[in-house]
Amino acid sequence: MLEDQAAEPRSDIEKALYIQSTFARVKSELSRVIVGLDEEIEQIFITLLCKGHCILEGAPGLAKTKLISSMASLLHLSFRRVQFTPDLMPGDLTGSEVLQQDMQTGERFFRFQEGPLFGNLVLADEVNRTPPKTQSALLEAMEERQITVGQTTHRLPQPFFVMATQNPIEHEGTYPLPEAQLDRFMLKIILNYPSLEDESAIIQRASSEDPVKLEAVLTGQELEVMQQLVRKVPISKTCVDYAAAVVRRSRPKSAEMPANLADALSWGAGPRAGIFLASSAKARAILHGRQHVTTDDIRAMAGPVLRHRLSMTFNAESKGMSPDDIIQMLL
Repeated sequence: MLEDQAAEPRSDIEKALYIQSTFARVKSELSRVIVGLDEEIEQIFITLLCKGHCILEGAPGLAKTKLISSMASLLHLSFRRVQFTPDLMPGDLTGSEVLQQDMQTGERFFRFQEGPLFGNLVLADEVNRTPPKTQSALLEAMEERQITVGQTTHRLPQPFFVMATQNPIEHEGTYPLPEAQLDRFMLKIILNYPSLEDESAIIQRASSEDPVKLEAVLTGQELEVMQQLVRKVPISKTCVDYAAAVVRRSRPKSAEMPANLADALSWGAGPRAGIFLASSAKARAILHGRQHVTTDDIRAMAGPVLRHRLSMTFNAESKGMSPDDIIQMLL
């Protein structure tokens, strides 16, 4: 482990190789309970390497919750799961001041009772099932890694990640996430239906095998060392300019926007998208055995980074266009 060899300085190349081997172990462990989803697993691991948050979207039964909870079991970090419901209140997430009494003196006082956000990895299950008032409780936590209750600010444990799930099919009793909330998620990961081969394997495994207990392979301290290394991955000005150009092409009334998209987008991605695009490309470069970012890394991460940051017009939706279709045109 990295922390076991803290007294012996290791080169960045050795650390990069360790990240690759750790990711291979993560995939190997997850393959015991998850069939397929290699690309989605990679994107979740990239989120961890970049100190980001992600949201998983897919139809019911595609193992969104299982994938996140299984990933959490591979980390020596505290895990909290919150089932979002229409009656969930902000205090149910952040915690609240509780009136208590000293049994010896009889004095009454308020003590802060921590909510489920006080964990390293928080699963916000079906995040769009709770009203905006409760959704907004995540804003400060996701951006500043802290929450404010009354006049007191409480720091959240480090590292801190929010991984949310949502169902795109069911609309009754749901509250779409506002753009400010979506923008705080580094990646939006789409889970599609499995192939015939994978689905047959899922059915066979679920109907015949006993539950599997996964072994943790990564500590919080190791993860922090990996995160520091990802930030040091070189990215050329050409790649930076390419990432900026892709983001700028998504903005209506921008000179860079393609003419055939003028009536397809009502709102584009902001500067945060470019930052996340470069950061995730760095992490992907390491996982694919490279010591610097290429434009292929940026192109590969454009979909997860941009698809929830584009506001499509009615004209685009009526033509059957999807955010991923538009992203391909931007690239």
